[in-house]
Amino acid sequence: MKPVKKYKVARRLGAHVFEKTQTAKFADSLNRRSKKSTKRGKPLSGYAEQMYEKQRIRFSYGISEKQFSNYVKVSTNTKGAIPSLLLAAQLESRLDNIVYRLGFAPTRRMARQMTSHGHFCVNGTRTTVPSYSIKQGDVITVREGSKKSIMFADMIAKQKDNSIPPWLTLSIDTLTGNVKGKPGLVDSGFDFNRVIEFYSR
Repeated sequence: MKPVKKYKVARRLGAHVFEKTQTAKFADSLNRRSKKSTKRGKPLSGYAEQMYEKQRIRFSYGISEKQFSNYVKVSTNTKGAIPSLLLAAQLESRLDNIVYRLGFAPTRRMARQMTSHGHFCVNGTRTTVPSYSIKQGDVITVREGSKKSIMFADMIAKQKDNSIPPWLTLSIDTLTGNVKGKPGLVDSGFDFNRVIEFYSR
């Protein structure tokens, strides 16, 4: 995926798209820009709203358009599944996202880099594919040779402001995460139904 100018994208799609733009200062700047443009701004069409929501989710999870459309195809072609729920579950089940959710990395981008560099094992096997799909019952551990790295120092302090989803558990002592359930629609402020509608046109 090409490098993204995060502040420029966040001004267009919303502050919550990236972790680094989720600050009070940036939110205030967006509010000021919004007030200035209220008079001349036009309401978005239904298509535009769906497209923007797709972009918000795609940029937030840090994946390419091709990857994202493939996830949507699986979601819409799986019999008996609710497409929006399955799409959210696929994105949440990525190894880089789970590394982020467990608090091993402060951002998904950092989680993707750490995964690519081989710092994590899945069920005892070193895994370097950020998009690797994690399943219920899988165990994610920090590779033994990486545990002394400064990246994993002070994990207790780093977990202070981290909210781990109920389908994941973390043992700080052993730097081990367990997938005890399946992810549903996360409380992210995203509307996955709009994305499905966008690709259904």
